[in-house]
Amino acid sequence: MAINALEFEKPIVELEKKIEEMKEYEDNLDIKDEIEKLEEKVLILKRSVYKNLTRWQRVQLARHSERPYTLDYIYLMTDDFVELHGDRLYGDDKAIIGGFAKIDGQKVMIIGHQKGRDTKSNVYRNFGMANPEGYRKALRLMKMAEKFNTPVITLIDTPGAYPGLEAEQNGQAEAIAKNLLEMSRLKVPIVVVIIGEGASGGALGIGVGDRVLMLENTWYSVISPESCSSILWRTWEYKEQAAEALKLTAEDLLELKIIDRIIPEPLGGAHKDHKLMAVTLKAALAEEVGSLIKTKPDKLVNNRLEKFGNMGVFVE
Repeated sequence: MAINALEFEKPIVELEKKIEEMKEYEDNLDIKDEIEKLEEKVLILKRSVYKNLTRWQRVQLARHSERPYTLDYIYLMTDDFVELHGDRLYGDDKAIIGGFAKIDGQKVMIIGHQKGRDTKSNVYRNFGMANPEGYRKALRLMKMAEKFNTPVITLIDTPGAYPGLEAEQNGQAEAIAKNLLEMSRLKVPIVVVIIGEGASGGALGIGVGDRVLMLENTWYSVISPESCSSILWRTWEYKEQAAEALKLTAEDLLELKIIDRIIPEPLGGAHKDHKLMAVTLKAALAEEVGSLIKTKPDKLVNNRLEKFGNMGVFVE
C-alpha cells in the first residue's frame, strides 16, 4: 500500500496494487479483459470518492506531503524567475519566497509560502510558518511591484504565522496588520491563490487581493480544525466536527462570497499530477491578470475595498 495513502484512499490503492500485480503476468495469462474491468472499476471508485469528500478529508488532501508548493508552481508556470531576498530590516525569512517572473510574457511579482519536503527542508523553511521579516519581505516586494507597475500574485500555503516568542517580540501582529493595510491600497492588480492550507493571520498577511482563488482541495479559515477542537472540546479528537462547523472548503467559501473562483484539481488531488495542476493554474492566472491590468489603479483600489467591505453578515 502506498506510504502516503490517506485512510479514505486505501480501497483505491488496494485495487491499483492488484492491477499492478496482474500486469506482471499479463504476457503469460489471458487476463487483459480482467485488467481493463478493474481499471474501469478504479476510475469509477475514484470519481465517487473524490466527489463526496468530507471537509476533514479535504483538509487532509490540502496537507498532503506530495502536493506542489510555491517553488514547484514557479518553476512549472513561469519563465525568468529571479528570487529576491530579505526585508532590508532584519533578515531573510525562508518561509516566504518571492521575485519577478513572467507568465505567458506578462511580468509579475510572485510571492508565496514555501514548505519543505523532509525534516531538514521543513526546518529550513520553518514548516511554511513565516516570521515578521517574512511578511515585511513580502510587502517590500509588493511595493517594488507597484513602483514598476507589475501585477502581484500570492500563493498561500501555511498552517499559520510562526507563534514563537521571538516572532511576537519582533512585531508579528504589526507586520501582518501593516500588510493588510498596504495591500488594500496597492495600485497594481493582486491575485491571491490558496494552494494548500490557508490558516489565520498567517494566510491573511499575503491574502488581500482583487481576486481570491482556491484550488479544489484546499482550506481557508481563521483557525485549523485541530485548534478549534482543542478550544471548544479541550481535545483534538473532534477535529472532524470542527472542520464541518468551520465551513473552510473552497465550495463553502465561494458560497459565502469570501473567494471568487475554484480551480479544479486532477482527479485525486494536485499531488497526482504536478504538471497538469500547474497548467490549469497558469491558465487561470493569465486570465485573471489579463482582465485586471485593464482596470485603472484608483478603480482597482476602490473595488478591492468594496469587495472586502461587503464580506460577512451583520444585523444593526
